[in-house]
Amino acid sequence: MTLTDPLGAKDPLGATVPEPPAAPTASPTPVFVSLKLALLRNGLRQSSGRRAAYITSLVLALLVAVLQLLGLVLLRGTDHADALVTLLTAVLTLGWAVMPLFFPGGDETLDPTRLVMLPLRPRSLITALLVSSLIGIGPLFTLTLVAGSAIAVAHGAAAAVAGVVAVVLTVLVCVALARAVATANTRLLTSRKGRDLAVLSGLFVAVGAQFVNLGAQQLGGENGLAVLEPAAAVLRWVPPAAAVDAVQGVSDGAYGVAAAQFALTVGALGLLMWWWKGTLTHLMTTPDASTLQAAAPRERRRSGAAGTPDASGPFARLLPAGRAGTVLLRTLRYAVRDPKTKSAWVTSLAVGLLLPVITAVQGNGSIYTACWASGLLGMLMYNQFGQDSSAFWMVAQTISSRRDAYLELRGRALALLLVAVVYVVVAVFASAAFLKNWSAAPEALGLALALLGSMVATGAMTSALAPYSIPQDSGYKNVVPAQAGIAWLSILGGLIAGAVLCAPVLGLTFWLHLSGQHGLLWVLLPVGTVYGAALAEIGLRVAAPRVAARLPEILAAVSKG
Repeated sequence: MTLTDPLGAKDPLGATVPEPPAAPTASPTPVFVSLKLALLRNGLRQSSGRRAAYITSLVLALLVAVLQLLGLVLLRGTDHADALVTLLTAVLTLGWAVMPLFFPGGDETLDPTRLVMLPLRPRSLITALLVSSLIGIGPLFTLTLVAGSAIAVAHGAAAAVAGVVAVVLTVLVCVALARAVATANTRLLTSRKGRDLAVLSGLFVAVGAQFVNLGAQQLGGENGLAVLEPAAAVLRWVPPAAAVDAVQGVSDGAYGVAAAQFALTVGALGLLMWWWKGTLTHLMTTPDASTLQAAAPRERRRSGAAGTPDASGPFARLLPAGRAGTVLLRTLRYAVRDPKTKSAWVTSLAVGLLLPVITAVQGNGSIYTACWASGLLGMLMYNQFGQDSSAFWMVAQTISSRRDAYLELRGRALALLLVAVVYVVVAVFASAAFLKNWSAAPEALGLALALLGSMVATGAMTSALAPYSIPQDSGYKNVVPAQAGIAWLSILGGLIAGAVLCAPVLGLTFWLHLSGQHGLLWVLLPVGTVYGAALAEIGLRVAAPRVAARLPEILAAVSKG
């Protein structure tokens, strides 16, 4: 029996089956570079606002990059300059690693699944993506910073050559790391959790700025750059900071150590490319489970384990009976599931604890800075109905009396206090531990709880009298443009009113300190606790009839987003 070539077979009508198309042999890199430039050009043509934002960011990035370059050049010959550039390179690499997780929409080419239908090999695809990724503000800023770092530690012709190699390796490692991380987390970044990360990017920047500020203050101390030596001793063997430190090694004549550091960086780049290639191949050849009908039952089973309390579980039995407990549970679910509400909670929790700790570590803090935790968490009580948006009509349908309005507000306040009271206690005692001032903890906790109660009271009133809409998109705006004035007035007015309501406890604190009766300062804890609870209860009861009477106005105000 003779076997025939299946490609030469004919169909029943006698026509020859066409041969499959030949795989493309030309490199796709020029096409991807042209695509990246076209995306940038077309993005600038979309609107004048986007064009102005891009030009402004470009000018600011170039200005900062030039200033950093000049500063690093001026450090040539300075003691411990190698420690500074090593640490700068490590921090820059960390930024490249985490930025794709928080800003996935900054580059349209970060999602390789858009290329899944093209006949491209993984090797040629990652090469084209890597080259095209070198175009942009980020790579230009990185190139300038790393070039300045190399200039700061390069002394001699051999070190200059090593500096060029270090700059190229560092930029390639940073870009490849960002691409590999983005590819490995593409499914996450295109899901609801990815949008939550984007909303939380402002918190990441704020917390990072605090640590940068703390580091800058440490550099301004007596030891100067010498404080960086312990960290640099470890990071000099972590790529790509190892490549920049190798330039200093070549300047000192330590060619063997420098060669080892360069080899380590090249190996890290190879591992990144291998990881990137593997994740890219898996991503391009594996179907998305969210689109498969077979995955639907599994997703439904997992929906009950998403971190939210079950209405029929043991947590529900601990809740107050009736409407207040139901509202409490719903508010906690909003805090977990809604991106904007989650962002507000996480920001308040992080900054409220970060500010007291940072000031305590700096050595110039006070235990009373723990009241920031009360203020920031208390502000979550403001505009309670804005988070419901147009869905507030369902809440309004169930409010038929002042009692219903009171229970609605009470449930929302209890959800806030369930977290805030424990959190304020932790913030106060953490500040006392850092400052080694345990004796002042009771008075500070009493004042913080009184402030929290006043914020709940004023928050309930502003929710009833000055509600505003929160945009429901994944952007960074928390107020629709037409209601920004209402938001600012309600927040500032509520803060002033809360401070005035706390005046009796604050006055008692001053009087005990000025009169020298320090032995009675512990009284502020029970006084502040009872006073804060009374303020919160009075505020809820005063705000309830206003909510019941203004349901149509509240619904119209919160439905504009």
